[in-house]
Amino acid sequence: MAVWRREGFAEDVWTKLADGDALPSAGAIIVSAARWRAEREALSGRADPVGVAISPGKQAYEHLREAAERPLVALEFPKFADGRAFSLAQLLRQRYAFKGELRAIGDVLLDELALMLRCGFDSFEITNEPTLRALERGWKPPVSLYYQPSLVREAPAGARPWLRRAANSVG
Repeated sequence: MAVWRREGFAEDVWTKLADGDALPSAGAIIVSAARWRAEREALSGRADPVGVAISPGKQAYEHLREAAERPLVALEFPKFADGRAFSLAQLLRQRYAFKGELRAIGDVLLDELALMLRCGFDSFEITNEPTLRALERGWKPPVSLYYQPSLVREAPAGARPWLRRAANSVG
């Protein structure tokens, strides 16, 4: 399956495993946070990278510090109206200084891509057909004005001094 990034579609080199799936002998894998905790020693010894998938819920916050040390964190959007992964993304990037790849998985829709990019997401596993078609036609997330801070720099310094900027932004 391809993933979408700001630059367009790219091949997905990561394999997402269910909790009961056997570990492949090679290749980058994504495991649930629960599986990571249960099999941390075995997974840490792998030659290839291991990413962690986190589903929103009470336990999600307990996994963030540890997940921030992984090369990829996949945050799940279980349904359109569930925005808890936006908060988890902000916490990962700001509080835990996560520098790896942050991926949105689950119910990723066209209307939310611009906001997900602003929260620090790098890649998107998209299964929604209308969203896939729009992105295949070259649609780019358009948002021209923001009223809240972002994790990304959106305009040249001084271009909109009346708007708030993220605390860690340059300019």
